[in-house]
Amino acid sequence: MRSNTTSKNKQDNAVFNAKGVKVYYGNFMALQEVNVAIPDKEIVAFIGPSGCGKSTFLRCFNRMNDLITGARVEGELNYQGKNIYDDKINPVKLRRQVGMVFQKPNPFPKSIYENIAFGPRTNGYKGNTDDLVERSLRQAALWEEVKDKLKEKGTALSGGQQQRLCIARAIAMKPDVLLMDEPCSALDPISTQQIEELCHQLKHQYTIIMVTHNMQQASRVSDWTAFFNTETDESGKRRGKLVEFSPTGQIFSSPQTKEAEAYISGRFG
Repeated sequence: MRSNTTSKNKQDNAVFNAKGVKVYYGNFMALQEVNVAIPDKEIVAFIGPSGCGKSTFLRCFNRMNDLITGARVEGELNYQGKNIYDDKINPVKLRRQVGMVFQKPNPFPKSIYENIAFGPRTNGYKGNTDDLVERSLRQAALWEEVKDKLKEKGTALSGGQQQRLCIARAIAMKPDVLLMDEPCSALDPISTQQIEELCHQLKHQYTIIMVTHNMQQASRVSDWTAFFNTETDESGKRRGKLVEFSPTGQIFSSPQTKEAEAYISGRFG
Protein backbone atom coordinates (compact mmCIF):
# COMPACT_ATOMS: atom_id res chain seq x y z
CA MET A 1 0.00 0.00 0.00
CA ARG A 2 1.37 3.37 -0.96
CA SER A 3 0.69 6.45 1.10
CA ASN A 4 1.36 10.03 0.09
CA THR A 5 3.77 11.91 2.34
CA THR A 6 2.23 15.31 1.61
CA SER A 7 0.76 16.98 4.71
CA LYS A 8 2.92 14.75 6.87
CA ASN A 9 2.11 16.80 9.93
CA LYS A 10 -1.54 15.80 9.59
CA GLN A 11 -0.65 12.15 9.76
CA ASP A 12 1.72 12.77 12.67
CA ASN A 13 -1.30 14.23 14.49
CA ALA A 14 -3.21 10.97 14.15
CA VAL A 15 -6.26 10.12 16.23
CA PHE A 16 -6.00 6.47 15.09
CA ASN A 17 -2.94 4.54 14.00
CA ALA A 18 -3.43 1.07 12.52
CA LYS A 19 -0.43 -1.23 12.56
CA GLY A 20 -0.74 -4.58 10.84
CA VAL A 21 -4.50 -4.80 11.34
CA LYS A 22 -6.05 -7.98 9.93
CA VAL A 23 -9.65 -9.13 10.19
CA TYR A 24 -10.69 -12.78 10.13
CA TYR A 25 -14.09 -14.45 9.91
CA GLY A 26 -13.34 -17.88 11.25
CA ASN A 27 -10.20 -19.05 9.44
CA PHE A 28 -10.79 -16.73 6.48
CA MET A 29 -8.76 -13.54 6.34
CA ALA A 30 -11.30 -10.99 5.10
CA LEU A 31 -8.95 -8.03 5.31
CA GLN A 32 -5.23 -8.34 5.00
CA GLU A 33 -2.69 -6.27 6.88
CA VAL A 34 -3.59 -2.58 7.06
CA ASN A 35 -1.19 0.15 8.13
CA VAL A 36 -2.61 3.66 8.16
CA ALA A 37 -2.80 6.79 10.32
CA ILE A 38 -6.12 8.67 10.51
CA PRO A 39 -5.54 12.45 10.90
CA ASP A 40 -7.38 14.28 13.65
CA LYS A 41 -10.25 16.67 12.78
CA GLU A 42 -10.33 15.61 9.13
CA ILE A 43 -12.82 13.69 6.97
CA VAL A 44 -11.47 10.40 5.65
CA ALA A 45 -13.39 8.51 2.96
CA PHE A 46 -13.06 4.77 2.32
CA ILE A 47 -13.79 3.87 -1.31
CA GLY A 48 -13.51 0.71 -3.38
CA PRO A 49 -15.59 -2.08 -4.95
CA SER A 50 -18.02 -4.22 -2.96
CA GLY A 51 -16.39 -6.80 -0.72
CA CYS A 52 -13.07 -5.00 -0.42
CA GLY A 53 -13.17 -4.56 3.36
CA LYS A 54 -14.23 -0.92 3.71
CA SER A 55 -17.03 -1.52 6.22
CA THR A 56 -15.10 -4.33 7.87
CA PHE A 57 -12.23 -1.96 8.59
CA LEU A 58 -14.60 0.83 9.66
CA ARG A 59 -16.10 -1.46 12.30
CA CYS A 60 -12.62 -2.03 13.72
CA PHE A 61 -12.45 1.54 15.03
CA ASN A 62 -15.16 0.99 17.65
CA ARG A 63 -14.87 -2.79 17.90
CA MET A 64 -18.23 -3.48 16.30
CA ASN A 65 -16.69 -6.60 14.76
CA ASP A 66 -16.68 -7.99 18.31
CA LEU A 67 -20.43 -8.46 17.88
CA ILE A 68 -20.03 -10.69 14.79
CA THR A 69 -19.76 -14.41 15.55
CA GLY A 70 -16.40 -15.81 14.46
CA ALA A 71 -14.83 -12.41 13.76
CA ARG A 72 -11.46 -11.51 15.22
CA VAL A 73 -8.99 -8.69 14.72
CA GLU A 74 -5.20 -9.02 14.84
CA GLY A 75 -2.61 -6.26 14.97
CA GLU A 76 -2.71 -2.92 16.75
CA LEU A 77 -5.24 -0.13 16.37
CA ASN A 78 -4.04 2.70 18.56
CA TYR A 79 -6.49 5.39 19.63
CA GLN A 80 -4.92 8.32 21.43
CA GLY A 81 -1.86 6.17 22.00
CA LYS A 82 -3.64 3.08 23.38
CA ASN A 83 -4.33 -0.15 21.51
CA ILE A 84 -8.13 -0.51 21.58
CA TYR A 85 -7.77 -4.29 21.21
CA ASP A 86 -5.90 -4.54 24.50
CA ASP A 87 -7.78 -6.69 27.02
CA LYS A 88 -7.96 -3.72 29.40
CA ILE A 89 -10.06 -1.64 26.98
CA ASN A 90 -13.81 -1.56 27.63
CA PRO A 91 -15.57 -1.65 24.21
CA VAL A 92 -18.70 0.00 25.58
CA LYS A 93 -16.74 2.99 26.84
CA LEU A 94 -14.83 3.11 23.56
CA ARG A 95 -18.09 3.39 21.61
CA ARG A 96 -19.03 6.47 23.61
CA GLN A 97 -15.91 8.16 22.25
CA VAL A 98 -16.18 6.68 18.77
CA GLY A 99 -19.79 7.10 17.64
CA MET A 100 -21.34 5.41 14.62
CA VAL A 101 -23.97 6.36 12.07
CA PHE A 102 -25.26 3.45 10.01
CA GLN A 103 -26.29 3.08 6.39
CA LYS A 104 -29.99 3.01 7.17
CA PRO A 105 -31.29 5.60 9.65
CA ASN A 106 -32.16 3.80 12.89
CA PRO A 107 -33.78 6.23 15.33
CA PHE A 108 -35.10 4.75 18.56
CA PRO A 109 -38.89 4.19 18.67
CA LYS A 110 -39.06 7.12 21.07
CA SER A 111 -39.67 10.86 20.87
CA ILE A 112 -37.17 13.11 19.12
CA TYR A 113 -36.21 14.46 22.54
CA GLU A 114 -35.66 11.01 24.03
CA ASN A 115 -33.61 9.91 21.02
CA ILE A 116 -31.04 12.51 22.05
CA ALA A 117 -31.43 12.38 25.84
CA PHE A 118 -31.57 8.61 26.34
CA GLY A 119 -27.88 7.79 25.85
CA PRO A 120 -26.40 10.59 27.96
CA ARG A 121 -28.98 10.05 30.70
CA THR A 122 -28.26 6.30 30.78
CA ASN A 123 -24.56 7.11 31.11
CA GLY A 124 -25.04 9.42 34.07
CA TYR A 125 -25.22 12.83 32.42
CA LYS A 126 -25.73 15.45 35.16
CA GLY A 127 -26.05 18.61 33.06
CA ASN A 128 -29.11 20.37 31.66
CA THR A 129 -30.74 17.83 29.36
CA ASP A 130 -32.84 20.43 27.54
CA ASP A 131 -29.67 22.33 26.63
CA LEU A 132 -27.95 19.12 25.53
CA VAL A 133 -30.85 18.16 23.25
CA GLU A 134 -30.99 21.60 21.66
CA ARG A 135 -27.23 21.83 21.24
CA SER A 136 -27.01 18.38 19.63
CA LEU A 137 -29.89 19.07 17.25
CA ARG A 138 -28.38 22.42 16.30
CA GLN A 139 -25.04 20.80 15.57
CA ALA A 140 -26.85 18.32 13.34
CA ALA A 141 -28.65 21.18 11.54
CA LEU A 142 -32.02 19.79 12.63
CA TRP A 143 -33.17 22.06 15.45
CA GLU A 144 -35.17 24.55 13.38
CA GLU A 145 -37.07 21.71 11.71
CA VAL A 146 -38.06 19.85 14.88
CA LYS A 147 -37.99 22.33 17.77
CA ASP A 148 -41.81 22.48 17.90
CA LYS A 149 -42.33 18.71 17.80
CA LEU A 150 -39.77 17.27 20.18
CA LYS A 151 -42.39 14.98 21.71
CA GLU A 152 -43.19 13.35 18.37
CA LYS A 153 -41.64 10.03 17.38
CA GLY A 154 -38.25 10.19 15.69
CA THR A 155 -39.45 7.50 13.31
CA ALA A 156 -42.06 9.94 11.92
CA LEU A 157 -39.36 12.15 10.39
CA SER A 158 -38.27 11.93 6.76
CA GLY A 159 -35.31 9.71 5.87
CA GLY A 160 -32.88 12.62 5.71
CA GLN A 161 -34.16 14.04 8.99
CA GLN A 162 -33.89 10.62 10.63
CA GLN A 163 -30.26 10.36 9.57
CA ARG A 164 -29.50 13.81 10.99
CA LEU A 165 -31.30 12.77 14.17
CA CYS A 166 -29.00 9.76 14.38
CA ILE A 167 -26.01 12.07 13.93
CA ALA A 168 -27.38 14.33 16.69
CA ARG A 169 -27.83 11.26 18.90
CA ALA A 170 -24.19 10.33 18.35
CA ILE A 171 -23.03 13.90 18.98
CA ALA A 172 -24.93 14.02 22.27
CA MET A 173 -22.52 11.45 23.68
CA LYS A 174 -19.67 13.93 23.06
CA PRO A 175 -17.49 11.58 20.99
CA ASP A 176 -14.11 12.37 19.48
CA VAL A 177 -14.77 10.43 16.28
CA LEU A 178 -17.83 9.80 14.10
CA LEU A 179 -17.91 6.68 11.92
CA MET A 180 -20.34 6.79 9.01
CA ASP A 181 -21.13 3.65 7.02
CA GLU A 182 -22.61 4.86 3.73
CA PRO A 183 -24.77 7.44 5.53
CA CYS A 184 -26.37 8.76 2.33
CA SER A 185 -27.00 5.56 0.38
CA ALA A 186 -30.70 5.46 1.36
CA LEU A 187 -31.28 9.20 0.93
CA ASP A 188 -32.49 11.46 -1.87
CA PRO A 189 -30.12 14.02 -3.47
CA ILE A 190 -31.33 16.95 -1.35
CA SER A 191 -30.92 15.01 1.91
CA THR A 192 -27.53 13.78 0.70
CA GLN A 193 -26.41 17.37 0.13
CA GLN A 194 -27.57 18.31 3.63
CA ILE A 195 -25.56 15.47 5.18
CA GLU A 196 -22.47 16.42 3.16
CA GLU A 197 -22.75 20.07 4.21
CA LEU A 198 -23.20 18.93 7.79
CA CYS A 199 -20.02 16.85 7.61
CA HIS A 200 -18.05 19.91 6.53
CA GLN A 201 -19.33 21.76 9.61
CA LEU A 202 -18.73 18.88 12.02
CA LYS A 203 -15.14 18.16 11.00
CA HIS A 204 -14.00 21.21 12.96
CA GLN A 205 -15.00 19.35 16.13
CA TYR A 206 -14.82 15.66 15.20
CA THR A 207 -12.76 13.29 13.12
CA ILE A 208 -15.10 11.71 10.56
CA ILE A 209 -14.40 8.38 8.85
CA MET A 210 -16.90 7.60 6.10
CA VAL A 211 -17.47 4.57 3.89
CA THR A 212 -19.01 5.53 0.56
CA HIS A 213 -19.66 3.84 -2.79
CA ASN A 214 -20.11 7.29 -4.32
CA MET A 215 -16.74 8.53 -5.60
CA GLN A 216 -18.20 11.96 -6.32
CA GLN A 217 -19.23 12.18 -2.69
CA ALA A 218 -15.75 11.20 -1.55
CA SER A 219 -14.22 13.89 -3.77
CA ARG A 220 -16.67 16.53 -2.50
CA VAL A 221 -16.55 15.76 1.19
CA SER A 222 -13.28 14.20 2.28
CA ASP A 223 -9.82 15.54 3.01
CA TRP A 224 -8.18 12.12 2.68
CA THR A 225 -9.25 9.05 0.72
CA ALA A 226 -8.36 5.41 1.31
CA PHE A 227 -8.82 3.12 -1.69
CA PHE A 228 -9.49 -0.54 -0.92
CA ASN A 229 -9.53 -3.39 -3.43
CA THR A 230 -9.73 -7.16 -3.42
CA GLU A 231 -7.30 -9.91 -4.27
CA THR A 232 -7.60 -13.66 -4.53
CA ASP A 233 -5.99 -15.76 -1.79
CA GLU A 234 -4.47 -19.23 -2.14
CA SER A 235 -7.89 -20.89 -1.81
CA GLY A 236 -9.48 -18.74 -4.48
CA LYS A 237 -11.42 -16.52 -2.06
CA ARG A 238 -11.46 -12.75 -2.39
CA ARG A 239 -10.11 -10.71 0.49
CA GLY A 240 -9.79 -6.99 0.99
CA LYS A 241 -6.67 -4.86 1.12
CA LEU A 242 -5.79 -1.20 1.47
CA VAL A 243 -4.11 -0.10 -1.74
CA GLU A 244 -3.61 3.64 -1.36
CA PHE A 245 -4.16 6.40 1.19
CA SER A 246 -3.62 9.94 -0.04
CA PRO A 247 -5.01 13.47 0.17
CA THR A 248 -8.31 13.42 -1.73
CA GLY A 249 -7.26 16.00 -4.30
CA GLN A 250 -4.26 13.92 -5.22
CA ILE A 251 -5.87 10.49 -5.34
CA PHE A 252 -8.56 11.77 -7.72
CA SER A 253 -6.18 13.75 -9.95
CA SER A 254 -3.00 11.65 -9.92
CA PRO A 255 -3.36 8.38 -7.98
CA GLN A 256 -0.11 6.66 -7.07
CA THR A 257 -1.22 3.13 -7.94
CA LYS A 258 -2.50 1.60 -11.15
CA GLU A 259 -5.33 -0.08 -9.22
CA ALA A 260 -6.61 3.21 -7.85
CA GLU A 261 -6.29 4.87 -11.25
CA ALA A 262 -8.28 2.08 -12.90
CA TYR A 263 -11.04 2.27 -10.29
CA ILE A 264 -11.33 6.05 -10.27
CA SER A 265 -11.33 6.20 -14.07
CA GLY A 266 -14.20 3.69 -14.14
CA ARG A 267 -12.34 0.79 -15.74
CA PHE A 268 -13.60 -1.55 -13.01
CA GLY A 269 -15.80 -1.53 -9.91
